[in-house]
Amino acid sequence: MHPPKAIFCWSGGKDSAFCLHKVLTEKLFDVRYLLTTVNKVHNRISMHGVREELLDAQVDAIGIPILKVNISEGTNNEYERQMEKILLQAKAQGIEHVIFGDIFLEDLRIYREKNLAKIGMTGIFPLWKMNTAELISDFIGRDFKTVVCCTNDGYLGKEWAGREIDREFAEQLPASVDPCGENGEYHTFCYDGPLFKKKIKFSIGETVYKPLEIKTDDCTLPASSATKGFWFCDLIPAE
Repeated sequence: MHPPKAIFCWSGGKDSAFCLHKVLTEKLFDVRYLLTTVNKVHNRISMHGVREELLDAQVDAIGIPILKVNISEGTNNEYERQMEKILLQAKAQGIEHVIFGDIFLEDLRIYREKNLAKIGMTGIFPLWKMNTAELISDFIGRDFKTVVCCTNDGYLGKEWAGREIDREFAEQLPASVDPCGENGEYHTFCYDGPLFKKKIKFSIGETVYKPLEIKTDDCTLPASSATKGFWFCDLIPAE
């Protein structure tokens, strides 16, 4: 029996990469598409701030086509409207499952499942309730290569942006920070590893600060009341 068809909600970061690798190697689902929310004002992955060119490079290296949810207003209403439109197109192709790399955020899972139920689709969470310290260790051990592209200043400062995710990184994280950044403490860009056919080449650009704006999309709002904004490390595609 063939595994059921699914869409994979792809952020471009480490949890997405690890989760997709798990789904593919264990043949849990037939992943027909990746799905990513893109801010079309800046042509970057929403919240992560990674350039769309690097997202396209990931897609090429993975070998699974992508569906992009394009947003410009940055409101929750726009996100839900555009997401539903794309998902209904996929459902018309017989796809009824949407896979997420979320680990333990109950409110976010409920939000996702509620919206999917409206259109008769089902959310799948392969990493749910897994130990995040063990997950990050396993991720590093499998030789995935990842860089921090965004930090929440309520948890981590500018100096963490642009760092590689390795053993030293995991050991030096403050106790207040989840090892996988599951509370939105940091976001990442995965550029190499067993999931990819080839390494994605880029250089580290400028790190810039963006004050917090209360606009929700598919990403989690910061859990820390100390959050004033985010540090974004610009990753520049290689020529």
